[in-house]
Amino acid sequence: MHIFQHTRFDFLRWRVHAIVLSWIIIIAGGAVFLTKGIPLGIEFAGGTAVIIGFEQPTSVPQVRTALDKSFPGGAQNIVVQSYGDPSLREVMIRVPHVGAEQGTQLSQTKQQVVDALRKGGVGGFTEHGTQIVGPAVGQELRNKALLATLFSLIGILAYLAFRFQFSFGVGAVVATIHDLLITMAFLAFFRYDMSLNVIAAILTMTGFSTNDTIVIFDRIRENLRGMRRDSTHDVINAAINQTLGRTVITSGTALLTALALFFFGGEVLHGFAFTMVVGIITGTYSSIFIAAAIVSFWRGTSVTRAGAHAHVMASATASPQQPQRKQKPQRKARAS
Repeated sequence: MHIFQHTRFDFLRWRVHAIVLSWIIIIAGGAVFLTKGIPLGIEFAGGTAVIIGFEQPTSVPQVRTALDKSFPGGAQNIVVQSYGDPSLREVMIRVPHVGAEQGTQLSQTKQQVVDALRKGGVGGFTEHGTQIVGPAVGQELRNKALLATLFSLIGILAYLAFRFQFSFGVGAVVATIHDLLITMAFLAFFRYDMSLNVIAAILTMTGFSTNDTIVIFDRIRENLRGMRRDSTHDVINAAINQTLGRTVITSGTALLTALALFFFGGEVLHGFAFTMVVGIITGTYSSIFIAAAIVSFWRGTSVTRAGAHAHVMASATASPQQPQRKQKPQRKARAS
């Protein structure tokens, strides 16, 4: 199915504008990260998360007031937020530190939360779930997540440098790092927790973006052989236009799936779906404007090497001018 036919959009014309826009978002995200940080989920920060279902409608401020009165040490560091379907009247209470990681002390914090709610007079409730992660486990999961992301970037650079050229590998890795930074910026803007689900979405988004970039790079490589007399700028623009229909169809269907998860997947998948939505949009954008722009900056805008060589050969074989023969001076006629 062809959505676009014979398009001639000059995408590289906007490469500088796209890079400036990306830097603005990344710097703004970095400022939010330095001032407020990114909330860490239970898996990484360690702590206790208790999901409580109330028999009567109960607001988050009421729950926080009850915890502040009866929970040991108060509720300054406790996160209280609505959870799941509003009709279920569920609230998630997250205490960032568990304490010791052995014996019955793992469930001590959960019991303190339950006791504080009972003393606070918030009405009848039942426990719908509990998640407990110790600090050492959270640290180990954090390290493994960072290593997984680092190894994926190294693998992408090595594969594309071997499969195409080193400039293509650099462009793909820069685009991937760009996607990670933009996604982290939006997670910081909207205060989503960094959890294992979010890490899984980031790695999935990285593979999706790289696949889209490889399709464009493969067409660029074909055009370098077929468009020998065109500049690198024209070759890359032609490749992006030729794959534009495929990019829109692939990214569009994936985006619709991620949006369905975001709106109907429930609270558990909310962070995963949000990361996928941002990642798909950013990955498509970076494949067109960032990865291709890096290759164009690296190779320059002159005629491709094959094209320059062909141009020189054509000039050499083109009908050369015949050198003029020197006319011998005529001898004087002898007197008869």
